[in-house]
Amino acid sequence: MASETAKYIHGHHESVLRSHSWRTAENSAAHLLPYLKSDHVILDIGCGPGTITADLAAIAHEGHVTGVDYAAGVLAEAAAAAAERGLTNTRFQEADVHDLAFADDSFDIVHAHQVLQHVGDPVQALREMRRVTRPGGLIAVRDSDYAAFTWFPESRGLTHWLDLYETVARAGGGEPDAGRRLKSWALRAGFPEAAIEATSSTWTFSDEADRIWWGDLWAERSLHSDFAEQALEGGHATREDLEAIAEAWKAWGRGEESWLMIPHGELLCRA
Repeated sequence: MASETAKYIHGHHESVLRSHSWRTAENSAAHLLPYLKSDHVILDIGCGPGTITADLAAIAHEGHVTGVDYAAGVLAEAAAAAAERGLTNTRFQEADVHDLAFADDSFDIVHAHQVLQHVGDPVQALREMRRVTRPGGLIAVRDSDYAAFTWFPESRGLTHWLDLYETVARAGGGEPDAGRRLKSWALRAGFPEAAIEATSSTWTFSDEADRIWWGDLWAERSLHSDFAEQALEGGHATREDLEAIAEAWKAWGRGEESWLMIPHGELLCRA
């Protein structure tokens, strides 16, 4: 029986998929890359539009990659991304990370990027990931930590955004500060400390093109994504609040001095 899944805060508005499609194995799974082999059989959980999945499949060109997502609607985009690159060693299907429909010891690598912050029971999710990983294989996860986001210059609008984001995420059953909790969750899932490598890395947005892209993207997400709908429906914000946040993101993106660092906790757990 699958555990209750938290409400996904982002949804799949175009502005969300635009940011998710920016992700690559290099900028989002660098901690895993040194361990990948060409014949690995890989499970990519929460694959979204499939850009990381396709990168993993290109590396494991003699193996196979299965991409799964709880939202079935995004899987067609993932399959199209793989087909566009001529990859024939992928498949995509709907799945719940709390209760994976795969046999024990099915995969050499199980990967999940920005997943555990959105699930109802991250400890159970890690147990399931371990169950379907072959002995000696690797579970690789990476999640951001919203409370540790750092930006310059100070912005009341962005501070309001962060407070609102954390409120809405937790109201939906998620944990937006997942990055700092990953090792704790792995220990509670039964991994011995000696089998866990806990690290961190960051995304940084500073040059003009990156700033404007990220600021405009979050301005749209603040008005039109599921985050906005959940903020309004839950009574956590008004439409005027969201419009002010969107303007703050746009203003930040166009500031020559602006800088943003997004930290991520990372785990490599040996099964």
